[in-house]
Amino acid sequence: MSQHRQSATHKQSSSPANVIEVCEVSKRFGTVTALDGVSFAVRRGLVTGMVGPNGAGKSTVLRVILGLHRPDTGRALVDGRPYRDLSRPLTRVGSLLDASALHPARSARSHLRWLAHSQGIRATQADRLLERVGLASAARRRCGGFSLGMRQRLGLAAALLADPAAVLLDEPFNGLDPEGIVWMRELLAGLAAEGRAVLVSSHLIGELQQVAQHLIVLGTGRVLADAPVAELLTAQGPERADLEGVYFRLTQNAVRYQSSNAWRQA
Repeated sequence: MSQHRQSATHKQSSSPANVIEVCEVSKRFGTVTALDGVSFAVRRGLVTGMVGPNGAGKSTVLRVILGLHRPDTGRALVDGRPYRDLSRPLTRVGSLLDASALHPARSARSHLRWLAHSQGIRATQADRLLERVGLASAARRRCGGFSLGMRQRLGLAAALLADPAAVLLDEPFNGLDPEGIVWMRELLAGLAAEGRAVLVSSHLIGELQQVAQHLIVLGTGRVLADAPVAELLTAQGPERADLEGVYFRLTQNAVRYQSSNAWRQA
């Protein structure tokens, strides 16, 4: 798998198709090394999946990209610039990290309109996005009464509000019923087809196999694989062409969350 990592690292410094570039990023929290020289790129027009055991560094790397954590070494770039240097960041990258980060007394419509106003976006965009994510009938309901699946949909609407070139989603399938999961697959594929760069962190490897074209596998803060999904499956052989098998083979020696007190989840 080292060959996969080397080729991807070379491309990320030269390809205009890369919207997000993570370059040799390391991050420590006290004595815990959450990220250790992580490098990868997220390309336009593809759904890129990111998987790894608890504590692998998935959430940390998303937060580094979005400027919520400052890396100790290395850099994370969106369209060639750090997130903090983007003048209108929501037009470059939309994100959903925590579907519960909503004011419970606000309606779905007022939540999106408030975000739109803060970014100089037309208020009518809020109604268009509520329709797209299937929440038009619940637009005037308070967010505090939403199910997790409904909060996920509203979070997606917020991520897409400014028509960003890249979308970062952390566990977007959580809380969705079977119909919602199928809807999410179609939405992610549609976002990539529109030319966006889509990065999805998820534990649901079977879902990523159905929607992702590229996969990044993290373990103990390092990149274990960075390759097209088709290439990873081919390496398994025709009788073992499932992404779950690839994942377990790559991460069998990279699980560091051994007990409830040993490590914090990164």
